[in-house]
Amino acid sequence: MSKQPKNRKDQDALATDSVRADKWLWAARFFKTRSIAKAAIEGGKVHHEGERIKVSKEIRIGMELTIQQGFDRKTVVVKALSNVRGGAPAAQLLYEETEVSIARRELISTQRKLHNLARPEHRPSKKDRRDISRFRQENDAGYEQNWSYHDE
Repeated sequence: MSKQPKNRKDQDALATDSVRADKWLWAARFFKTRSIAKAAIEGGKVHHEGERIKVSKEIRIGMELTIQQGFDRKTVVVKALSNVRGGAPAAQLLYEETEVSIARRELISTQRKLHNLARPEHRPSKKDRRDISRFRQENDAGYEQNWSYHDE
């Protein structure tokens, strides 16, 4: 004997073969509210087959969506549909992120972390600034003489 949904709302969530894009993104917990999901879609942050989608786009099982969230760009395949928001474990069952997307996000994350490590530990002191200024003057002296924008 299979479990039947307890209320009408749950029955409607299971019976559909497509769901509006804003509802699915909200139910899959990519965005905290439907209005934020709508703004992201209208802002061009969600794509299907390389094209921007509209808020009313019907999401179906098997569709591949690309979702931009801050620095992260996720490519997911829709595995299940829901128009009601559940817990995080239930939301993770609605989609599967592609292997290429996971690898790309990890690479970009590592690059961002390494980029922040390249900063100096402290600001240059007055002596350091004088040395830098002297170095630039000595090495840039011939730069303007050698390069001319006017033909003579």
